[in-house]
Amino acid sequence: MEATYKLTEQGLANLKEELETLKTVDRKRNLEALKEAREQGDLSENADYDAARDEQARIESRIKEIEGILKNYELIRENTSKRVNIGKTVTIKIADQPNVTYTIVGSLEANPLKGKISNESPIGRGIIGSKKGQTVTVKTETEKELKVKIIDVK
Repeated sequence: MEATYKLTEQGLANLKEELETLKTVDRKRNLEALKEAREQGDLSENADYDAARDEQARIESRIKEIEGILKNYELIRENTSKRVNIGKTVTIKIADQPNVTYTIVGSLEANPLKGKISNESPIGRGIIGSKKGQTVTVKTETEKELKVKIIDVK
């Protein structure tokens, strides 16, 4: 049984756009680079050719990866529940730190620097199902316990 990837509508759109770019722009650019490198002659010691081949492998690998995800994903629907869940944006307070706001997303879309944390991360997993005003104890990977107060859920 393959894993089902949880995606928001924006995450799905981003993957489709990336796939299109890989197939229509990056592949063409890479084929030109390969052609130019071949024209330089001896391929056995041609760094440009090696780099273009490596780039070709990266592009094809990413295309395969995205196509695999698009064959087996679950779209996270907008839900009106007031509980923390995937797709919800939550504002939390940890100890005496300033409030932080995160959107809970599937692991593929996680990017903490952009305010998106995975439902599989310690904080994500710990606060799912909580309601505004609730304080929950979250255990980190290092077994440290954090008290997390749910300030808001949207």
